[in-house]
Amino acid sequence: MKPILTTIAMSVMMFGMGGCAGDEGADGAEKEFQWTIDRFDDIRVMRYRVPGFEELPLDQKMLIYYLSEAALSGRDILFDQNFRYNLPVRRTLEGIYRSWEGPREGAEWQAFETYLKKVWFANGMHHHYSGDKFVPGFTEEYFDTLLAATPVEALPVDFADGSREGLVAAIKSVIFDPALYPVRANQAEGADLLTTSAMNYYEGVTQAEAEKFYAAMAAANASDQTPISYGLNSKLVKSNGRLREIVWKEDGMYGSAIKQIVFWLEKAAEVATDPQKTVITDLVNYYRSGDLRDFDTYNVAWVRDTVSHVDFVNGFIENYGDPLGFKSSWEANVNFKDIEATRRTETISDNAQWFEDNSPVDPRYKKPVVKGVSAKVITAAIIGGDCFPATPIGINLPNADWIRRDHGSKSVTIQNITDAYDKAAEGNGFQEEFVLRKEDRERLKLWGSLGGNLHTDLHECLGHGSGQLAAGVTGAELRQYGSAVEEARADLFALYYLADPKMVEIGLIPSLDVAWAEYASYMMNGLQTQMSRIAPGKNVEESHMRNRQAVAQWCYERGREENVIEKVVEGGKTYIVVNDFERLRGLIGELLREVQRIKSTGDFEAGRDFIEGYGVKVDPAMHAEVLERYTALNLAPYGGFVNPRYELVRNANTGEVTDVKVSYDESYVEQLLRYSRDYSFLPSKN
Repeated sequence: MKPILTTIAMSVMMFGMGGCAGDEGADGAEKEFQWTIDRFDDIRVMRYRVPGFEELPLDQKMLIYYLSEAALSGRDILFDQNFRYNLPVRRTLEGIYRSWEGPREGAEWQAFETYLKKVWFANGMHHHYSGDKFVPGFTEEYFDTLLAATPVEALPVDFADGSREGLVAAIKSVIFDPALYPVRANQAEGADLLTTSAMNYYEGVTQAEAEKFYAAMAAANASDQTPISYGLNSKLVKSNGRLREIVWKEDGMYGSAIKQIVFWLEKAAEVATDPQKTVITDLVNYYRSGDLRDFDTYNVAWVRDTVSHVDFVNGFIENYGDPLGFKSSWEANVNFKDIEATRRTETISDNAQWFEDNSPVDPRYKKPVVKGVSAKVITAAIIGGDCFPATPIGINLPNADWIRRDHGSKSVTIQNITDAYDKAAEGNGFQEEFVLRKEDRERLKLWGSLGGNLHTDLHECLGHGSGQLAAGVTGAELRQYGSAVEEARADLFALYYLADPKMVEIGLIPSLDVAWAEYASYMMNGLQTQMSRIAPGKNVEESHMRNRQAVAQWCYERGREENVIEKVVEGGKTYIVVNDFERLRGLIGELLREVQRIKSTGDFEAGRDFIEGYGVKVDPAMHAEVLERYTALNLAPYGGFVNPRYELVRNANTGEVTDVKVSYDESYVEQLLRYSRDYSFLPSKN
């Protein structure tokens, strides 16, 4: 489970605009490191650095290289999972872009280039956060002109009948008709969430049919105390009136890409040491068999490995893209431990039992014994799949409740990513525009970064790993609200404990001012500033955003009589001000107790009422105001990254690898074109 964006780090990601810092070049000379390298539409593209890579031993550098190749090899899988037209559309756009010899200027060419950049960024034709289909800013006639000048060998005619005409007929209406496939993953209450969604996890299957199919699986194995994650790695299709799963594995669906992933994983195993060699071997076995029991074997081995300096995530992991929460998107991350920064997360995990015992939730839903909680701060070396270009700043895995119960979980905070956001956000004017009180701005300046990092640490390390399900509850009962409720639970746990005197006692914060900085930032974001990410007239759709608004709005409503949180209007502008931080913490504890009850008992109705009642509807007047103020600051509400590039250095005579070189010189366009050239292993039609 991952926070795509959280609190102050989210503000940095949302509101940053450029900025540079000194960087030592290979020759020791000081040079400028460009953090922000591209800007288009509502998106800012940045670079991140990988400090400490050059000092790693050669075997660890090679391990990172091989795991990075595996992380890039599955890129096409996510495109196809998001929408079955994504690969042919992306390849058509790229074919045009590479081949076009006409003028690369003017409004329509710029609109075409922006559209391609957005498709790259979102891993498809639908916005990476809202899920709405992109509207091209160029005309159909202009597109015809571009297509006519593109040789057929540059086009993905394998999607159609082998001809340009067949391809054009297949994709043009999808691009230009806004009524076709308008949203990737619909979560609207009352709709059939499968037939109204563009995502490619189901085919010819209704919501009721899919829910019945997986409910029957769960019922048949009701006594299993270690259940598999039903439906996690397959597409559910209906043919001849029967439902069947097409499994994603080496000799199944997505097999040609998975074969490449396996190739690089096996290379990684050659330089890995125990216990990581076992972890990699277990993952390879799972990719080959497609058996979810093998996936659990891998997860148990992975969570037990707390000693390897280099670590990774690779596979079908998170289910945010499936409205029903069964299917998981493909993602990858390669990283190594930031030893100095990890000291704070180790302090948190060392006190995990105290936090669980003193939680305000019902004792029936607390874990009597907290097992296997480990946490660390990491340096990301590569991000891929559903972690690229927009990446989480924290991760807590595995997701299976029984593995958490019996073996624990691993949590990470990605330090160099948050550092990159910080660098890119320097001097952007956001706090001056949206934070009213001088004392709040000063508190945020002093403690905002620490508060944000600790919020992520607590969210991932303890929040997701806390609590337990009631007997007979599987964890799937909350359906389309499950992800938002779970993120709210982890956020509330983090917010509640960030303001606990225990945090001062164990030396993680100097005073509760760190918590108050985070409280001010979180409430402002949930009640106001995250609206900058929503198009006019739209509701909140993304699970993390629903979570944040629901938490903030609930606290605002419950504390209104006591004026705990206030909406202050000055100079025609609205500001979110927390007047009583202690009482706000009390409200957070009350809500944590209820949200844990909803999760533990599988109370669908209460989960629905919480998310729909507080987390979905947008105040149109506030929304319009936020968009106007945001536009005036010229800030891009979304951010993501290009990756570093790794190259093997070999002895000219023996061919032996002597080093791995890291570089940061690729532009956004250069990198994405290279990825499409070098890591495109799936046919256009899967």
